[in-house]
Amino acid sequence: MGVFQVESSGMRDLLKKLVPDRFEDLIALLALYRPGPIGSGMLDDFMKRKHNLTPIKYEHPKLEPILKETYGIMLYQEQVMQIASSMAGFSLAQADLLRKAMGKKIPEILEKERKNFVTGCVKNNIKESLASRIFDLIEYFSGYGFNKSHSTAYALISYRTAYLKANYPVEFMTALLTSERDNTDKVVEYVNEAEHMGINILSPDINTSEVLFKVVDQKTISFGLLAVKNVGAGAAESIVKARNEGGKFNSLEDLCKRVDLRLANKKVLEALIKCGAMDSFKMPRAQMFAGLETILDSASRQQKEKAKGQLSFFDTGSLNNGFKYPASNIPHVKEWPEPQLLAFEKEMLGFYISGHPLARYAKQLKRFTSSSITDLLKHKDEDEVKIVGLIVKIKNTVTRAKQEKMAILKLEDLDGSVELLVFPRAYQKVSRYIQPNSVVLVNGIINLKEETPKILVNDLFPFEEIYKMITAMSINLSGVRENIFETLKELLSAHRGSIPVYLHIDTPAKSRVQLVVGEGLYVAPSDQLIQEIEDLLGEEKLSLVV
Repeated sequence: MGVFQVESSGMRDLLKKLVPDRFEDLIALLALYRPGPIGSGMLDDFMKRKHNLTPIKYEHPKLEPILKETYGIMLYQEQVMQIASSMAGFSLAQADLLRKAMGKKIPEILEKERKNFVTGCVKNNIKESLASRIFDLIEYFSGYGFNKSHSTAYALISYRTAYLKANYPVEFMTALLTSERDNTDKVVEYVNEAEHMGINILSPDINTSEVLFKVVDQKTISFGLLAVKNVGAGAAESIVKARNEGGKFNSLEDLCKRVDLRLANKKVLEALIKCGAMDSFKMPRAQMFAGLETILDSASRQQKEKAKGQLSFFDTGSLNNGFKYPASNIPHVKEWPEPQLLAFEKEMLGFYISGHPLARYAKQLKRFTSSSITDLLKHKDEDEVKIVGLIVKIKNTVTRAKQEKMAILKLEDLDGSVELLVFPRAYQKVSRYIQPNSVVLVNGIINLKEETPKILVNDLFPFEEIYKMITAMSINLSGVRENIFETLKELLSAHRGSIPVYLHIDTPAKSRVQLVVGEGLYVAPSDQLIQEIEDLLGEEKLSLVV
């Protein structure tokens, strides 16, 4: 992640398989990771030869010094030129004409070059039939040949960025986050990567954050104000300048009176409140948000008066001696509900700081899902899965053929994200549930044909309605104490409803029977009922049919 040219999931997977142990392997990998070489099987052949799974043969001894670094495969255009020079006596200018002819694939020119190549080889005591066979190989591989000098330049940058990440991880990730500060998706990706590396990313803070991301220590990075949505360079620089000149801000009023409000305007300050950058003022975000306009009006008037030279009693220099502005009459407003707090954080930063909307569902997720998003790769193509996640992106579109409505969604759980494809038949059924920032249960089919898994949606509905979707409850009573039956009966009686409960019991004959309880003990599933059954019998004894 973050290493030049090799951070895609396909390339990372390939690196693990190839196990490069010299710089030439990296040059070759960047040249091979293209549709042509992959589709022709050239990439697989290269890896097998490197790991001695396929024997390496050279049609002629003169080919070995030229093709040895690529395990006998003609990979680079420069190799074609070297072969023509070494075997057929071509000058480098002639060899370059051959390279160009290969690229353009004009039959007449190729036939002319073949004759020149074979004639040159024969002069160098190489049999005509062998020369013709080698030219056939050159012609075949030329379709996939890559410019080695280009690949080498890229590989050098790949190696240098990998070296920096391995040896200066905090500095590297800080620079990486700064370079991608305008790309929210990339910032989120690299914040997750930093945390995976054991590096802590501090929340944005009006009193500690700099304009850009900054190294705090060898395990910590401070979030840059410029990476907060709606905060421009001028606003961020104005805030940091005011703080450096007058010390830390002690309140929202203090901040508004000291920064340049032409740069750090209402939109900027709202963004900083929403993302939690002003939490050090020890005031609910909702309250600061509600009082912001009043405070800005007062601060703006004072700044205009100050610009005209009309100093008030409070501007006599006492500010730098510990004076605090009197608090404005900010309305007392309750803090936003947790989902709203988290939604604002996600909107401004691209990720959640205070927690994750799914965190409160953590226990239920285990009950109703068959996989987390990060574990999808452990399944087989076309496996059916149930996952729960948050809809973070929606793209409504139509099919090409019939122009029918469909949707492409991005679903996120506590570990990762996945793309959902909702084709027309499923879309008609579930479109009303496709809402931004809603938590949903998805039943679908895994598609593993591309680099990253996708899910073809069969069904989708709000997670809040999950208990309405349960069609049966199944309880395994093998190995439980006999005196527990009466307690279980009382428990079911206290939650009467219309959903049947099946009991699985081991018999003395070592067989297992399934019984359904009487209708008087049918239940209305709820989180409380499930929790009580799990407390009584253990989590592994209960399963739910949705």
